[in-house]
Amino acid sequence: MVCTRMLQPRPITTHFRPLLQTLTTTGFTAATELNTILERLRVGPSRSHLNEALSIFYSPNSSPSHSPKSYAILFHACARLGCIDVGQALHQHMLTHNPIAIQDLYTANHLLNLYSKSGQLDCAHQLFDEMCRRNIVSWTSLISGYAQSGKADACFSLFSNMLAHYKPTDFAYASVLSVCDGLRGKQVHALALKSGYNVFVYVGNALIGMYTKNNEISVYSDENEAWRVFNDMEFRNIVSWNAMIAGFQMSGQCEKAMKFFTMMHSDGLGFDRATLVTVLSLLSSQCDLSWSLKFCSQLHCIALKTGFVLDIEVVTALIKAYSFLEGNIGDCYNLFLEVRGHEDIVLWTEIMATFSETEPEQALFLFSQLHTEGLIPDSYAFSVALKACAGFVTERHASVVHCQVIKAGFVDTLVLENSLIHTYGRCGSIAQARQVFGEMRLKDVVSWNSMLKAYAFHGEPEEALKLFESIDVEPDATTFVALLSACSHAGMVEEGTRIFNSMSGKHRIAPQLDHYACMVDLLGRAGQIFRAEEIIRQMPMKPDCVVWSALLAACRKHGEYQLATVAASKLNELDSGTSLGYVVMSNAYFSLNNFGEAQLTRKQMKWLGVRKEPGLSWTEIGGRVHEFASGGQKHEFGEAIRTNLLDLVKQLKKLGYTPLTSLVLHDIEEEHKEEQLYFHSEKLALMFILMNAKDPHCKSGVVRIMKNIRICLDCHNFMKLASQLVQKQIIVRDSNRFHHFLGGICSCNDYW
Repeated sequence: MVCTRMLQPRPITTHFRPLLQTLTTTGFTAATELNTILERLRVGPSRSHLNEALSIFYSPNSSPSHSPKSYAILFHACARLGCIDVGQALHQHMLTHNPIAIQDLYTANHLLNLYSKSGQLDCAHQLFDEMCRRNIVSWTSLISGYAQSGKADACFSLFSNMLAHYKPTDFAYASVLSVCDGLRGKQVHALALKSGYNVFVYVGNALIGMYTKNNEISVYSDENEAWRVFNDMEFRNIVSWNAMIAGFQMSGQCEKAMKFFTMMHSDGLGFDRATLVTVLSLLSSQCDLSWSLKFCSQLHCIALKTGFVLDIEVVTALIKAYSFLEGNIGDCYNLFLEVRGHEDIVLWTEIMATFSETEPEQALFLFSQLHTEGLIPDSYAFSVALKACAGFVTERHASVVHCQVIKAGFVDTLVLENSLIHTYGRCGSIAQARQVFGEMRLKDVVSWNSMLKAYAFHGEPEEALKLFESIDVEPDATTFVALLSACSHAGMVEEGTRIFNSMSGKHRIAPQLDHYACMVDLLGRAGQIFRAEEIIRQMPMKPDCVVWSALLAACRKHGEYQLATVAASKLNELDSGTSLGYVVMSNAYFSLNNFGEAQLTRKQMKWLGVRKEPGLSWTEIGGRVHEFASGGQKHEFGEAIRTNLLDLVKQLKKLGYTPLTSLVLHDIEEEHKEEQLYFHSEKLALMFILMNAKDPHCKSGVVRIMKNIRICLDCHNFMKLASQLVQKQIIVRDSNRFHHFLGGICSCNDYW
């Protein structure tokens, strides 16, 4: 007989009752806290809330078998916050403790969305294939993932397969349109029209983006698809207007973009940061400079009034625009200082780029301050620093930055390797440029072009042509500019003509203005002035300043003063602010002893406010860059330099140096003409280096001088004899090329 009392629940003893109450209360509290935090995560995910939820989720007091909804909310938070590692751990936890939860469509879709947004497309597609049920959200999540990863073919294929099961949502349309080319985009557009989804603002914005990306935006007309979509939209938001402005920006139509921004502003729609950044970036394109500068000032005022001037991206765009439009580094730097303490690496790099060409020392100083400000230089920051190094006389600074590039782990970064080739080439170290090029594991067309330019700049056309024969990428227009320049510096007319003719015939590259300018320069330097003039007549486009400048320089060199008058007139029409045309004509009149016309030309320059660029030279002594102007009066050691230079002239005269006083085109005594020649800036720089013979820079046996304009014939002869007298290699970098003087001979073979 079984006692019925055994079937009754046993009473809880007084000893165990408090423990059971504690465990029950703790479990209930943990579940309540988790639900509260999960609700916060669902509304607005944050990393702190996610960490707090996970600490309770994995707590021993919490039930190991959580609901599918809890997993779904956590997957959603991980997707929003980009925490793929956390999401994968949660996925594993779910498979271990509640494997049936994956059958919940709501939860599976959130997990699918996590993998898709994180770029884990293999995992996402595997999960998609294994799902026992799918809905439109499942398809759209995977389509969106492929679109965000730029997988156009897979995205379009998946979108096409979905049509057999579901009608696409506006989000699905927007996703697939973001990666469509012109033909596929029009197919999706037609489908959207049939289904009525073209009126949805997200779809309309995506269509505008698709058409502008494929450069199908040119005019305000019904034939323009982007404009038609925009015009037909029943409702537009800021994104719609921004998409149109960005489209005009991409197609180089800055005035239309500005007109759109003005319409947007006048209609009271407002604008956001993206609008201002896009419009400001337009001002750095080929717009009318005076008009653009005025517009930039207006945008600056708008940014001040709306508070966007404190936004780092807007300030960066303002600095870039001002730097391009007026080159006022001071104003750019003041803008930079206004946001100090909030700057990022992009803004810091942009202000470095502003200084890199005109004040490379300041650019490198800013680069050295990056770590102090807690910023880590990226590849673009290193690239700008190397660009600044190209402005120095020696390669010392470039070598220092090169070492930092290696330490930072960017040794195989293609952009930086290309920058190193360019920088070493501009600093006079063709050997190091060649070494970087030779050690590259991967080369693109920029790599080859950079090396070709270096050879051309150093007057090594044979090396350039030999390198071109081994090129293993498709050459572009820049490749032929480098080759033609190399031929021009060496007088290789036949070879240059053959290369020019091969562009359109063999390589199917239509010659542009730069190529015609190279041909005019090539023929003109060689004395074939009228062949150069014929090239200009046959050009399919209007000659620009560079073309006329090349012809003018050739006429000056070979004494063709009648044609020089025509070239100077054309140059002055195109750019009345440049001094070249006036100076060449003035010098031509002086050569013909027509001093009246020469003086009149000089007066015209003065009336128009045109100033001749002064000849300057630089050299580096003791880690400091010294600048020299003709005459030497401004240098602190000017008197001592001039005294020593006169002694050097006496020694060189014994070796055969004869001052070319005919180059001094003024009606003054012969003795004064000689004095003017003696004190040219590069001669002063050379003398200062020789006076500091104990400096390590001078002990190397190589003298380096940089000049902002072309070296004159007298200085060229002077440097040849000086290299023989002092037994040093003298390297002069002028505005056109490098001259390597050694033992009385120049690398240019007296052709430059």
